[in-house]
Order: sequence, then structure tokens, then C-alpha cells
Amino acid sequence: MSQDLATSPIKLVTPLPGPKARALIEADRPYWSPSLIHCYPLYVKRAAGCMVEDVDGNVLLDCQAGIATCSTGHCHPTVVAAIQKQAETLIHICGTDFHYPGYGELCRRLSKHAPGGSDDWQTFLTNSGTEGVEAAIKLARNHTGRAQIIAFRGAFHGRSTGSLTLTASKPKYKAGFGPLLPGVHHADYPRPTEVPAGETYAAYSLSLLAKSLVHDLLECTVPPREVAAIILEPIQGEGGYVVPPREFLVRLREICDQHGILLVFDEVQSGMGRTGKMFAAEHFGVVPDVIVLAKGIASGMPLGAMMARKKFMTWAAGTHGSTTGGNPVCIAAALATMDLLEGGLIENAAKVGTHLQGKLGRLLLGDKAASGVIDVRGLGLMIGVEFATHELSERVANLCYERGLLVLECGKKTIRIAPPLTITAAQADVCAELFTRTCVDVARGSLVSMAGERCSPAAGRAPARPPLPRG
Repeated sequence: MSQDLATSPIKLVTPLPGPKARALIEADRPYWSPSLIHCYPLYVKRAAGCMVEDVDGNVLLDCQAGIATCSTGHCHPTVVAAIQKQAETLIHICGTDFHYPGYGELCRRLSKHAPGGSDDWQTFLTNSGTEGVEAAIKLARNHTGRAQIIAFRGAFHGRSTGSLTLTASKPKYKAGFGPLLPGVHHADYPRPTEVPAGETYAAYSLSLLAKSLVHDLLECTVPPREVAAIILEPIQGEGGYVVPPREFLVRLREICDQHGILLVFDEVQSGMGRTGKMFAAEHFGVVPDVIVLAKGIASGMPLGAMMARKKFMTWAAGTHGSTTGGNPVCIAAALATMDLLEGGLIENAAKVGTHLQGKLGRLLLGDKAASGVIDVRGLGLMIGVEFATHELSERVANLCYERGLLVLECGKKTIRIAPPLTITAAQADVCAELFTRTCVDVARGSLVSMAGERCSPAAGRAPARPPLPRG
């Protein structure tokens, strides 16, 4: 990792995007798929720690970490060394058909950390989060002999056919891709900004669950004995970084136990230390039957995992596999990542995350009219800032980019702040202060970049774009 970059402050030497970035983007444009979003015209040259440098020499503070993926920071030297060492001895052989060091060790270490304090988990390694969700669907159906699946509105579980069917955050993701997987139903997920006056968040979440899941689905639509799994994110990601009350997840566990339904937690975004614990499930005291991981598991290398308690891992040899899932180089990166997480990064996520969320709350919620912000929420370094309107969140995200701070939108009108778990308190202060200043400037219409250029009041300097997916 280049220490000069990792310790650099935000430094803008050109308006964003700079001339080199503009030229390279235009040269590449004819050849990439038009399905790619490219939320900002940022052309990255290198990155280290929490800092990103573009091809024009501009240095930005990264508080989105490749969509919560670069858990140990960009190019952490321990991870880089592990990748280099592994690449010299074995790059690929196929974990479905052959044995090699690392695969079993990673599965063992994940089991050691699994919620519930037991060591009775087994793991199937994948290339991505969406593959992990597909594996969870197959395992649940295979184990139970049932076909129906229940997911939640606001969820994002991926873009392959099965996981896309579960996804229910925006209709555009499914447009033109039907018919999708049959036997999938959706219930409502609680949001803190929708709690009726005079009612607690916990009480609201339980009444919502009783109506949308128990009454509307299990009593009126699908027999419980035909439901294989209930799948959800314990903290919704693309849906708006929504943290449910503990009572909501406890009740879901009870419903699943009552009807013999597998409870599946999609921790693709919330897992691997991001919330200040290895798994978000630990915050709620709820033990799922299946967990899906990806993103932060290997610091940016393509790796995912589907974990299940041994009594549910009953599918026979050959019923599922992957050619490159659990690639030796990716596993090496994951083992190095786990060393760093266990060595202090989870603790740092909890400590700095509490500091950052607290500071954002104090700065933004003291005068909601001045900031345009209606809620600050999250756990650890998985923080959501919800605005009064989508227009405000979009403008703030774009102007943050113009000023050298990388954040991403999620949900209808929320910005997610999910930096590498290596972020320091000083960097968190820079993030909070720059973000707050940008919110206030957008709310009052003073849209000026740090380079001194006035930005478009519609959406900063970046072109108008659709809302961002989890990825």
C-alpha cells in the first residue's frame, strides 16, 4: 500500500472530472455495456487505505469502499502480500473437484465466528453474493422438499434470476427479465421513518409483521408447510440502510421455528465486521439457519460464501458446485482479511462507527430544515443518512463527489456511508464535516465545488442518473 496516498488529505487539482478522466471515459464508452451505471465520472488510477487517486491526480476520501467491499482498505499490504504469495504457487484447480490448502481453513474460521457460539456450520464458497443467495435458495428447497420462498420489500439480493426474484427494492431491476422464479412472495420490512405517531418502532414492526407476513401471506396466500425459507437482510442495504428492531427478527425466528421454515440472513453487505461485529446477526441475538456472505470477505477479491448449520447441509455430492468459487488466490485474500478483522478492524469499525454516526447525528439532526436530513441510523460503519426528498439526496451525493468525498445513494432518498474499516477518527471527522457542509449548502442552494466551480442545481456536475443498486 502506498503510504503517501493512504495518509494523504483530500486534494483536488482539477475540477472533477479532470481532462484525462474525461478523455479516457469517452474513449472507453463505445465498448462497455450500456447497463453499467457509472454513478460518477471518476476514473481511478490507484487507491490506498481510505484514499482514491484519479488519473488527473485528484485525491478523494472513499466512504463507500467499493460498495462496502474493501473492508481492510484499498490495497492493504497484508492482503496484497497474501495474494502475491498464493499466485506464485497455485491460481486455480477447482474446489468442487479437488482439494487444496485454504478452502477448509476458511470454512473452519467462518464456522468459528458464526452466531450462536457453536462450531456446527458448513460452508459452500462462491464467486459473489448473488451466487451465495442462489445456493441458499437451492439448499432450502432441497433440504425441506418445499418450493415457496418469502422475502421482503426493499430487499436487494442480487441480479441473477433467483436472487433477482427475491429483490424488491426497485421495479427497474426486474423490467424486461420475466418470467422470473415462481413461488416467491414478499412481506413488508419496517422503516423507522414510517412509524406512526405515538407508536414505538418495535411495536410498529411487530404489527407490520403480523399483517403482511402472518395474515396476508401465511394465512391467506401460501400454506406455511410449503414455505422452504424466509430470506432477508438483517440490515437492509440497497433498501436504505435500514436497521430493524430486535423484536422484529426475534419474531421472525419464532415464526420459522413454528412452521419448520429455514431462516436465511443475507449478510453480503452487513457481514465481515462492517457493523462492529463479525455478523450483524450478533447485534440482535438471533441465530439464522443459513448465512450468505460476500463483499468484505476478501477485501475486494471475488469471493462469497453460503454457510448453513450442519443439520441443514443435507444435499448430496454433486447437487451444487462451482468452477471458480473458492479460488485459491481469493481464499488467500480472505484469510488475510480475517486476520486483520480479528486483529482490530472489527473493534475499529465499532469505535469509529459510533463516533461518526454520533457526529453526523449531532450536526445534521439539530436543524433538519437547514440540512434536509430526517434520519441518521446504522450500526458500526454501516451508516445511512435519509433526506426529506430524493432530489436532496441526489444533489448531496453529487456535490460530495465534486468536493472529494465518495458516498453512494441507496433506497429512495438515503445516502450510505460505508468506508473501509481502517478509517481513522480524524478521517471520520473530515467525512462528517464535509458531508454536513454539503447538506447545508444543497439545502440552501449554494452548490459550489471545492474547486470553486458552481455545480448544476439539478445534480451537481455529474449527469443525471438512476438510483444506485447494491451491486
